Amino acid sequence: MHYRIFSTADTYVNSGSNLITGESFKDQNFGQDEILELKKVYFNNDFEYQTRVLINFQGPDFSEISQSIVNKTINSPKFKLRLFEANGTTDVSTNYSLGAYPISSSWDEGIGRTSDSPKTTTGCSWENRSYYAGAAPVTWSHDDGLARHGVYFYTGSGYEASQSFTYTSPDVDMDVTDIVTRWLEGSNNNGFLVKFSGSHEQAALSDGSITTGDLKFFSGQTNTIYAPVLEVQWDDHLPATGSNTGSLLPVTMSGLNDMIVTMKGLRESYKDTERVKFRVQTRPRHIQKTFTTSVQTLTGSFIPEGSGSYSIIDIATNETVVPFSPYTSMSCDDTGNYFIQWMNGFYPNRKYKIQYKLNFDDNQEVIYDDGFEFIVRQ
Repeated sequence: MHYRIFSTADTYVNSGSNLITGESFKDQNFGQDEILELKKVYFNNDFEYQTRVLINFQGPDFSEISQSIVNKTINSPKFKLRLFEANGTTDVSTNYSLGAYPISSSWDEGIGRTSDSPKTTTGCSWENRSYYAGAAPVTWSHDDGLARHGVYFYTGSGYEASQSFTYTSPDVDMDVTDIVTRWLEGSNNNGFLVKFSGSHEQAALSDGSITTGDLKFFSGQTNTIYAPVLEVQWDDHLPATGSNTGSLLPVTMSGLNDMIVTMKGLRESYKDTERVKFRVQTRPRHIQKTFTTSVQTLTGSFIPEGSGSYSIIDIATNETVVPFSPYTSMSCDDTGNYFIQWMNGFYPNRKYKIQYKLNFDDNQEVIYDDGFEFIVRQ
C-alpha cells in the first residue's frame, strides 16, 4: 500500500530584509502562498538572508494511521516526505543536501502572502511561532524559555532525515521514518522543518566556495495535484501461498504465454471515503482446446506469489500516484487476486488508471495498460 496524507499547514520563514526598501521579512508571514521558498540570497557575493520551510500533517488521516499501527493492522510502515518542484523555478548548486527535523513547538500557518502590502504578520515568522494583532507575539523558544529565531527544532539520533542531490530532480522524496516513529511513540508532532542541511545552509563552505540555493515547491494552497504529502508505505498483501489460494491453480508464468489481464467489478467512480478491493483476473490469451465427454469449464487461477504488482496513474498529468514497488504486490484469496486501496489518499474529482506488471519466469516484465480507469468523487 502507498497512502498519501496531505499537508494540513505549511509556510516558510525568512531571515532577511528587502534589498531595495530595507523592510524586514523577519516578522512577515507567508502562510497562504502557493509556493514554499527554500533559498539563500546573496548580494555582491555577500550572504544576505535565508528561508526555511515548515510543514505539518496533523489531522484525522495521520491519527487514523497512528491508531492502525497501534492496533497492528499496519505493520512496519515506512514514511516519506514528498515535495514537488514548481517547474522551471530552481536555481541551485549541482551538489547540495536538504534536511528535515521535527519542530519543537506548535506554530500557526497564518494568513499572509508574499505580495501583501502592507505585509502581513499574523501567524508564524522567522521571529515568532505565533502572532495576532493586539496580542503579545509568541517567540520560538524551548524549555529554557530563551527566545530563538528561525524555528526551534530537535536534532540528534532519530530526529534527523536528509536527502542529497547531484544533478537530479529537486523533488523531495525523503525517508522520515525515524522522525515519525518518534511522534508515534509519544513525542509531540509539530511537523517538519526543511532546510539546507549542515554546511549547505551557511554563507560559504569551509573551502570558501559559495553554494547557491533557490528552491520553490508547491504548497498546500496550490491548485495543482502537487501539494506536500507524507507518503505511508506498508506491505498489506496476503501471500498467494498455502490455504490462501483455496482450490485455485497458479497461472504458468512462461515467457511463451500471451496473457490477458481483466478486472472484475471495476466501477466508473468511487467515493473518497471508500476502501476498495480491486479484483484482478489473469489467463492465457489462447486456451488449448481438449475433447472430453463432459462439459469443459475454465478452472480458476491466480498469479503466483511475487509475480504481479500494480500501479495507479493520474490520467490528466500522467503522474504516477502509486508506483510499482515492493509495497504494491497483489494479494490472493480463494477467489483470486486483488489489492486494496484507500481512496482518501487521492485527489477527488480526477480520473485515474490502473496498470499491472507481470514478472515471467524468463525475467521478462510486461506492463498491462488496458483502460482500467476510475474517478474518485468527493
